[in-house]
Amino acid sequence: MNTVADCTVPEKILVVADQLEKEGQSPFSAEALIVAAWQKFPKTFGLKGYTDQYPDSNKVLSSIMGAKGLTNRGWLLKMGQKLYSLSREGRQAVRNLLHDGPATPRGQAAVKLPRDQEKFLLALFASTAVQKFEEGRKQELTFADACRFWNITDSMHGEALSARLHQLRATLAEIDRQLDQGPAELSNGRVISLDDLGKLGDIHAYLEERFSRHLTLLRNRAGKP
Repeated sequence: MNTVADCTVPEKILVVADQLEKEGQSPFSAEALIVAAWQKFPKTFGLKGYTDQYPDSNKVLSSIMGAKGLTNRGWLLKMGQKLYSLSREGRQAVRNLLHDGPATPRGQAAVKLPRDQEKFLLALFASTAVQKFEEGRKQELTFADACRFWNITDSMHGEALSARLHQLRATLAEIDRQLDQGPAELSNGRVISLDDLGKLGDIHAYLEERFSRHLTLLRNRAGKP
């Protein structure tokens, strides 16, 4: 088992991010991560000359952003303006750091998801966006496909739109944490694994990037009569 003291600066940030999520902060803000990292590792993240009094935000932010940052490496997911969550790879990295392997063995019995989460997954897997993606027809995807995947309408705008996309990412992250214990079987007999959930996350990210202009236009409608 590795000791936290042996971790690199980015690894310590991952450990703190995991701690924040276990405390119910998902997603967490960059500010929360900065303060929590400094509180847990003051010598590493304290401001030079004032280690015990103030955090050095640059030490955390430089490890999050940039070509070699945690977001670019896929360990942290950007969930909004200065909001982040641990990715599946990030949680696995934390388990490897602290336990040299998965924290809990994979069980034989399927995980039972709450009804609202099952309904959420059934709708996503039945969407035209997922069907086209799985059939290798992603170039045929339209914004209407994306809207059905996200469960939004083209009349939604501003904070309501951002909140809906936020909730989708947060729900995927919550289900991801549950599937750490093993696959889940849905009421239609389909067995969902972490790989399946990862594909949903990939589709969501692809749609957000491809239709970013459409989303920006909808968000900017806020406040208009």
